[in-house]
Amino acid sequence: MKKSTYLTAKEAMAILGVSAATLYAYVSRGLIRSEAIDGSSRTRRYNAEDVRNLKARKTQRKNPAEAARLALHWGTPVLESALTLITDGGLYYRGYDALELAVTHTLEQVAALFWLGDMHAAERLFLVVPPVDHYLEAIQRLESDLTLVQKLHIALVLASTDDLMAYDLSQEQVAHTGARILRLMTAVLDNDVSFSSGIAQLLSVGWHEADLNASHLLNAALILYADHELNASSFTARVTASTEATPYSVVTAGLSALQGRKHGGNTALVEVMFSEIGQPENVHSVITNRLRRGERIPGFGHKLYPDGDPRAKCLLKLIEQAFPDAPTVQLAKVIVTDMAEVIDYAPNIDFASVTLTRVLGLPDGIALALFALGRTVGWIGHAIEQYGQAELIRPRATYVGVPPRKTN
Repeated sequence: MKKSTYLTAKEAMAILGVSAATLYAYVSRGLIRSEAIDGSSRTRRYNAEDVRNLKARKTQRKNPAEAARLALHWGTPVLESALTLITDGGLYYRGYDALELAVTHTLEQVAALFWLGDMHAAERLFLVVPPVDHYLEAIQRLESDLTLVQKLHIALVLASTDDLMAYDLSQEQVAHTGARILRLMTAVLDNDVSFSSGIAQLLSVGWHEADLNASHLLNAALILYADHELNASSFTARVTASTEATPYSVVTAGLSALQGRKHGGNTALVEVMFSEIGQPENVHSVITNRLRRGERIPGFGHKLYPDGDPRAKCLLKLIEQAFPDAPTVQLAKVIVTDMAEVIDYAPNIDFASVTLTRVLGLPDGIALALFALGRTVGWIGHAIEQYGQAELIRPRATYVGVPPRKTN
């Protein structure tokens, strides 16, 4: 079952190891948020995230080594960032509601916001169109069974050898390099070098015959993918940036981490599940059979969103508004309803991503590549922040092997 957003007083006291009086003192000092239950002034419930964060801070004071270990697993924040805030089921990019940005702005504007803090800078950042045709030709000469993400890797490595401006790690120049990288990645995904329009519009032309609904959906999805704080790929990108590697290396490092099954690669598992289900009448049997076999249902649940991933809610709503009668939309609704009834899990962004690509009639594999394109905005943003700090991220390990010994 999903983790509750609230705790009873008894549960909160047990986690913190304190008395009722101490718990009330924490509330009065603003350390833990609480609210009345059913209008009662006596019975209250307590914000679970606040309780766990307070517990983590207490642990850190008592045992810094243990706190550092726990911080690596959805634990206490370990780095400062001004990019993305995840709080109370909401997602904010530099203070702006990401869900609103997804329907009111372009990906280019959001990229400029991440990189320079100024959405109006998008026009100058994306003004220059980099030459990309020879990179596409090089990829075409390779084996045809490469995945789209593998093609992105190859194109970035090739381009990194030619783009000498990428070695300038000043904020403005990294932003320009980021724009060139996004353009290159878009060209690889669309196999087009024209750049006669914005990124989402270009993808729509190549993938869905310039359908306006498709363009708006692709733009919204890319924005929702842009960043999600210190997830595995963003942390990988940030560590890479701390070595003062170029933005190309930062993005290729992020791509490597993203492909893992526990991260963006989870979209492949969602694609398999959609294919296995096939029709709405098969939903319940497939889900229950998977659960009986002890299998996890991919595309559902998220540790940071006990009440459901807001990105998924937003994207699924937009998809239904654009294509209300699409068979995939109807299938997705049945899956979501059945999952809520069976194990009370809500869909996450991976489920919404696969729903989008299937509604648009795109082949398997594009969901991950599209996610990578959007997330590149965040990777470059994290790189810019890390370049500005000029510190190498180099944690220490706690040695647990055999003690020093002689060879004879």
